[in-house]
Amino acid sequence: MEGKWLIADRDLNEREGLKWLLKSSSIPVSTILLASNYQDFIVTFEKESPDIILLELDMVSSDNWSGFRELMQIYQPILLLTSAEATFEKAHLAIDLQALDLMIKPFSATKMKAAYQKATKALDKKQDKKNTSPTQFYKDLSYEALFISERTVSADYKIAAFKIENTKNLDVLYSFFTDYPFREIHGIFPLNDKVVLLFKETCQNIKEQCQKAMRKWEEEFSDPLAVVVRNEKSPHVSLNEKFLETQIMMELTYYRGYRQIMEFEYTPEWIHIDPFLAPPEQRVWVDMLANHDIEGIKKWLYDEFLQWEDPYPDPGLVRIRLTSILAQIRRFMKTYDLNEQQNYEKEYRHIFHSILYDSVLYRSVQNLILFVQKLFLAAGSNPQMFKQDLIERGIAFIESHFNNRDLKLEDVARYVDRNPSYFSHLLISKTGRGFTDILSAIRMKEAKRYLLESSKPIKEIALLVGFHNPNYFSRIFKEVVGVSPREYRMNEKG
Repeated sequence: MEGKWLIADRDLNEREGLKWLLKSSSIPVSTILLASNYQDFIVTFEKESPDIILLELDMVSSDNWSGFRELMQIYQPILLLTSAEATFEKAHLAIDLQALDLMIKPFSATKMKAAYQKATKALDKKQDKKNTSPTQFYKDLSYEALFISERTVSADYKIAAFKIENTKNLDVLYSFFTDYPFREIHGIFPLNDKVVLLFKETCQNIKEQCQKAMRKWEEEFSDPLAVVVRNEKSPHVSLNEKFLETQIMMELTYYRGYRQIMEFEYTPEWIHIDPFLAPPEQRVWVDMLANHDIEGIKKWLYDEFLQWEDPYPDPGLVRIRLTSILAQIRRFMKTYDLNEQQNYEKEYRHIFHSILYDSVLYRSVQNLILFVQKLFLAAGSNPQMFKQDLIERGIAFIESHFNNRDLKLEDVARYVDRNPSYFSHLLISKTGRGFTDILSAIRMKEAKRYLLESSKPIKEIALLVGFHNPNYFSRIFKEVVGVSPREYRMNEKG
C-alpha cells in the first residue's frame, strides 16, 4: 500500500536527501512530510498521523523523552531511527521504542533504501492486506518442492532466477522484489546467493518483466544481477528438475558475467579439461616467472582462460587449474622469501580465495595478473633484500623436468648455479631426501594421476613420467606404492 511518511531531521541537507532518496525509489508513497525540530515533529505527527516515521533520535531531548515514548506506544507507527552517535545508549533507546532499524550517520544510500523497503514491508503486514506479499501463497508451495524431487505441485510454474554478485545485499534484493509490481507472480524464494521467482503458467511476458525489474534495480542500487528465465512449458517436468536446470544454466555467469538475461534453452554439459598443469606447461611457467615475463604470462592466461566458447569446461576444473598455476607462483614467492612478508602473504591468500569463490572467471584472471606484477616489482626493486632459495628453485626445476628420462643431479645443480655435491648436501639438509628420492616421488605422483585419469597403457605411462624401461617402472612403483601399477588402477577405480 502507499504510505504516508514523516521525515524529521535537524539538518536541511539530510532531510532533503532522505526525501529525494525515498521519492526516487520504487516504494509506493502517498505523502512525504518534513520536520526540522522536535516541536515541528510533534505538531505534524498529531495532525497527519503518518504511517512511517524516519526520525533523528538525537533531536529528542531527555526532557521530552517520556512524552515521546508514550506517543509512540499509543499510535505505534513504523519507526526508523537515525543517529550520529554509535553508542550502546542509542541502541538501547531504539530497542525500547521497538524501532524497525537504527542507522548511524553517515549512512549509505544502499542501507537507507534497504531500510525503506523494510518499513514498507512492515506496513503491508500491519495493514494485513491479502495477496500483497507472495509469501501468502506459500501454503500450497514451499521450498521443499524446489529441493526435493518427490514433492509435486499442481501447476506448471515458470521460473526466473536472479543471481546477485554482492550477496550482502540479498535481503535488499528480496525486499525489492516483494514490492516490485510483478504480474502473475506466484512465489518469491530467497536463497543463499539468488532469488527465485515462480510465475503462473499463463504468464507470457516473463523475460520483459525481468528485464524491467533488473534495470530498475540497477538504477537504484548499481549492484549487477544475472538472470536466467525458464519460460517454456513443461508440465511433465517437476519443479525440482526445473530448478536444478536453472541452477546449472546460472553457472554460465562464470564465463559470461553479469548484467544479462539468459533464456533457458538447454542444460549445459561441461567438457572435461586437465585441471593440472602438464610438465611442458610447468616448464613454461617456471621460465616466465624466472624471467619476470609479465607479457608472456598475460598472453598465456588470456589464451588459456578467456577464449572459451560453448560448450564450456566444468567451472570446478577451471578453478583447480588456476590453483595449479598459483602453486607455481607460490614457488616463486618462496624463491625470494616474499611469503615471509605479511602484505604479500595476505594478498596471496586473497587471490586463492578469489580463485575458489569469485563468481566471474575474468576477475580471477585479472587479480592473478595484478598479483604477479606486484611480485615482480618486489623481486626486482632491490634484489639483495631477497634471499634466493636454491632448494625451492631446484625442486621447481625437477617438477618441471621429471619426464626427462636422462635428468640428473648435475642438470639441476647447473640450473641453480651450484656444485652438484654441494647442492646435494643442501637438498638433504633441508628436505631430508636426496635427488633420487625426490625425483622418484614426483614421478610416482604423476604416474598415479595418469593411471586414474586416463586409459593409457602402463608402458606409455612409464615413458611419460621419465622411465626408459616399463618393467623397471613397475618394480619401482610397487616398491613405493605397495602394489603394481595395474593393481593400483583396478583398486582405485573399483
